[in-house]
Amino acid sequence: MKVGFFQMEPELLDTEANVDKVVKKLEKTDADLMVLPELFHTGYAFQTKKEVEKTAESIPGYTTEKLKEVSVDRNMVIVAGICEIKGEKYYNSAVYINKEYTGVYRKVHLFLDEKKFFSPGNRFFVFESVGVMICFDYFFPESARTLMLKGARLIAHPSNLILPYCPDAMVLRSLENRLFSVTCNRIGEERGLTFIGQSQIVDSKGNVVYRAGTEEECVVREVTLEEADNKFVTRRNNVLEDRNPDAYTILTEQL
Repeated sequence: MKVGFFQMEPELLDTEANVDKVVKKLEKTDADLMVLPELFHTGYAFQTKKEVEKTAESIPGYTTEKLKEVSVDRNMVIVAGICEIKGEKYYNSAVYINKEYTGVYRKVHLFLDEKKFFSPGNRFFVFESVGVMICFDYFFPESARTLMLKGARLIAHPSNLILPYCPDAMVLRSLENRLFSVTCNRIGEERGLTFIGQSQIVDSKGNVVYRAGTEEECVVREVTLEEADNKFVTRRNNVLEDRNPDAYTILTEQL
């Protein structure tokens, strides 16, 4: 399976320009699965609710329909971060788009000023063995573990990373769950925030298949997703069979 990411610098609040840039790039890309950054069509550093209202979209909407056209034309699954409006609420969402349907995941763990504008999601989803989480979700090991338990072989991880920890942390998330991960970060600066780039593809043994720098890159690599079905760390240790949920009940208790 060919999986990849498009590490890019969005134009703040310019959906048409951002979508056009992505469509042109993906139309020339040969991949089965491509991951785009968090909030790729809007930029990240919202300052007012009016900016969110101006750029938020229903799903389906302009951005998802443009991506759907590429998905059908290129026979490509696309996972992309979207500023979503649903009813009277706004969500930092990610869509999973294939030829047949569009799945939606809403970010569970909101970061910094996202809490001023977005409502949190309340569950994780796996689409066709691809689990989806967004940016700061990585900081909570339960996110990736939940996706693994739901059957994910690969985690698609749209991001807007400004802290330095994620590249190494996602190596551990892949290792401890024996699954692949594709983190797609953005680059550049925006209203005082500097994004670290370093998008990456990690295999199910925690090996970095490819890690980007801080420039724009569109990268595709071949992986064998079936390798994620092997949950053995040693001949006597299996990350599924060795779990002891009774010892972790505190994880689901409200503090």
